[in-house]
Amino acid sequence: MSAPTRTGRPAPRQREVIRSDPGRPRSLLLRRPGAPLTASQREDLHGRVLVSPTVIVVLAFAVLPFCAVALFAFLDVRLVDIPRLYIDELTFTTANMTAVWTSERFWSAALTTAIYAVSAAVGAVAVGLAVALALRAPFRGRAVIRALVLTPYILPVVAATTIWKTLLHPTYGPVNAFGVQWLGWDEPIAFLTTSSADVGPFSVPVALMCVIAFEIWKTFPLAFLFITARLQVAPKDLEEAAAIDGAGKTRTFIHIVLPQLIGVMALLAVLRLLWSFQNFNDIYLLTGGAGGTEVLAVRVYSELIVRADIGSASATGLLMTGMLLVVVAVYAWMLRRERV
Repeated sequence: MSAPTRTGRPAPRQREVIRSDPGRPRSLLLRRPGAPLTASQREDLHGRVLVSPTVIVVLAFAVLPFCAVALFAFLDVRLVDIPRLYIDELTFTTANMTAVWTSERFWSAALTTAIYAVSAAVGAVAVGLAVALALRAPFRGRAVIRALVLTPYILPVVAATTIWKTLLHPTYGPVNAFGVQWLGWDEPIAFLTTSSADVGPFSVPVALMCVIAFEIWKTFPLAFLFITARLQVAPKDLEEAAAIDGAGKTRTFIHIVLPQLIGVMALLAVLRLLWSFQNFNDIYLLTGGAGGTEVLAVRVYSELIVRADIGSASATGLLMTGMLLVVVAVYAWMLRRERV
């Protein structure tokens, strides 16, 4: 390789190498073979080495499984056929996607998932906001109560669902015992298996409301933590000035406190929406998808394990991913619009 010219610019051959591989750092392209690494080159190399384990993990446990799901969604194959499957025997088809897209059960599960995810996300943020505001002012024992509020979030999901199933059990559950003895119920209610019940002129989805309430109870402490952290750094001068001017607590909250929390609440709502949309453990452990609580994640499990139809399960999962990408795209568009 020719040496640089007196002007300090790389020789023509060096410039040609740089143009041929624009992805590599310029400092590495100009390095002579056998020459010691400079400080910036060592830093770049160390960064690549440190990042490589993360890249390998993401490729192995996220990218490759997703590619496998996308592949099986367009293959005419069942779960029992995979051990005897050869590349030359692969038959690509759109039958799986067409069957799922035109299935009434898929759209019913999609509607249930949307109701569950939106209700759980809004409810978790609202309850977290209410608890954060209630525990904002200092009082004796506030630290202990704040610690206890985090209990549902850190409780293992198996233990949490077992507690709720015991409380709501139609035979020996305390909720039904209290309702029959003190609220005048005619008979116990199977909360986790009843699709709907008439309450006055309305038909209430009992089981779905129970799993939504469980999700809100289980996840609101995360919203409580984020909102409490934001409240602690919010300046109180404006609130004190509003109080001096005679503004009530409601107007102070709406016009001063709430605008400072909109950003973190929107982020929490989107995150909770994404996580609840793909939630499987809570619903499966509580109801198993019975009582009108079959969400898309439970449907994927049923197609894969019960029917051993990996093509249909992969197609359902792929459509779920598309729906989640739509939510993420809308949120990104809203953020970009606010910045502009």
